Amino acid sequence: MKKQAFQALAKINKALLPSFSKRRLDLSKATKWQLAIIGYRFWVTRNATESTDA
Repeated sequence: MKKQAFQALAKINKALLPSFSKRRLDLSKATKWQLAIIGYRFWVTRNATESTDA
């Protein structure tokens, strides 16, 4: 259930949030809000792809 929720959230993020890798953003020059978006997208992606084996 949790994994499905994160997968749905990842699809929404892909459609709505900007892709900084396509813009070739240099992380050393990124603003705080850009770093926050990158971190948030990483967190969602990691949880969406994380295996649920215990």
